[in-house]
Amino acid sequence: MNIQSPVATEIMPIVLKMQPNIVMTDDQFFDFCQLNGDFRIERNHLGDLLIMAPTGAETDGRNFNLIVQLGIWTKQDATGVGFGSSGGFTLPNGAVRSPDAAWIKKARWEAIPLEQRKKFAPICPEFVVELRSETDSLKTLQEKMEEYISNGTELGWLLDRKQRKVFIYRPNQAVKELDNPSTLSGEDVLPGFVLDLSQIW
Repeated sequence: MNIQSPVATEIMPIVLKMQPNIVMTDDQFFDFCQLNGDFRIERNHLGDLLIMAPTGAETDGRNFNLIVQLGIWTKQDATGVGFGSSGGFTLPNGAVRSPDAAWIKKARWEAIPLEQRKKFAPICPEFVVELRSETDSLKTLQEKMEEYISNGTELGWLLDRKQRKVFIYRPNQAVKELDNPSTLSGEDVLPGFVLDLSQIW
């Protein structure tokens, strides 16, 4: 008897409508996220809360490999600060997002008051990465990438492990799609950074 593995289906985040009846301040939203640390929580530009289940262990391991590679380059380059998937950023449009990996120029990061850096810092990273798991909605992640770009991100990578595709986002450019590349270049935003995708796929 053949037993087929269950097919992973896309899971959309739970969206809790808040405004106009309930308005959380930035501090209240931060505290809410700390109280509910078992969930990944973001806030969109409308003030709605997006609640997602924690990432599976296998995807998190792949994300760890991504962060390690970015971290090594960041330490050697010394011009910026790297972030993992737990950090949240308040974008200019009011959304609070947590990319799977991010990088910010050191001068921009250090210009933010320390107290604000301890919470969801009001800044949009120059570079972001989203790593799609088997259950992530591709459309949702693509919309998220467009939001990063429209709020100031200079280079964004959407890594679709499900299809082994990479979507590269740049301001004022069409999205570039690559099929099963072995490496990715940080281009002029992260000069000299090359991501080895063999550890991500």
